Amino acid sequence: MTDNHLGEFLRARRAALRPQDVGMVSYGMRRVAGLRREEVAVLAGVNADYYTRLEQGRERHPSAQVLDALGRALRLDVDAHAHLHQLAGTAPSNQFTHTTDRVSPALRQLMDGSSGAAAFVINRTLDVLAANTLAEALHSPFEKADNLARMVFLDPVGRQFYTRWSHTAQATVSHLRQAAGLDPDNPRLRELVRALTEHSTEFTRLWNTHTVRGKTQDAKHVLHPDVGALTLTYQAFDVRDAAGQQLLVYQAEPGSPSAQALGLLGSVHVTSHQTVM
Repeated sequence: MTDNHLGEFLRARRAALRPQDVGMVSYGMRRVAGLRREEVAVLAGVNADYYTRLEQGRERHPSAQVLDALGRALRLDVDAHAHLHQLAGTAPSNQFTHTTDRVSPALRQLMDGSSGAAAFVINRTLDVLAANTLAEALHSPFEKADNLARMVFLDPVGRQFYTRWSHTAQATVSHLRQAAGLDPDNPRLRELVRALTEHSTEFTRLWNTHTVRGKTQDAKHVLHPDVGALTLTYQAFDVRDAAGQQLLVYQAEPGSPSAQALGLLGSVHVTSHQTVM
């Protein structure tokens, strides 16, 4: 990771667009993938030399108006547009202060009371901070259910567990990119990215695309060795009294085979723990 986060993001998003994507005619030999710097500058209505300085890190304080124009020119969605502002330091920062990895007793009680759902809390770097019994059972095939990114990319179980592994991998990296925009100097984030890039070429490839996306409500498709295939609905909730924390809740459609399998999984997990004790 370098300190030119804004320039890297602009360069990656420019490379992801073709002239036809933005209604422009391609002309001449193109030495680089995607749009030329001059083309982005025209689309955004800014000086080409100024845009070049932004990418190169020689200009680091663009106005909010310039960022909005660049966001439109690069066809950024809501998450990516917010990320652009955060990288430039123009997004409100008060909502990102006072982060903590401590999960409150009240939240733990809420999770434990959700016996029919797998509930767990993560931080911005996808560390699993707390989990209820069913979430522990759901992730029991992994050697350690400690960090969702590590589980996806570095644990051999990940590719079998996540049946849509490529989709899960992309979503995971997009979330970490969003975290990098919120807190690029976070030492835990740097440590995690370093470990993942050292041991996973697929993570490195996805990381270099600079794709940004927050948590969605996509269905989760997993294959658990104890109960088979599961299709789970998914909700993410920001924890209001702990900035950076999210409560994730996985449930199955009532009466579905996945609901029956999820209930069985909870029973198997409880029984196995009682046997060990």
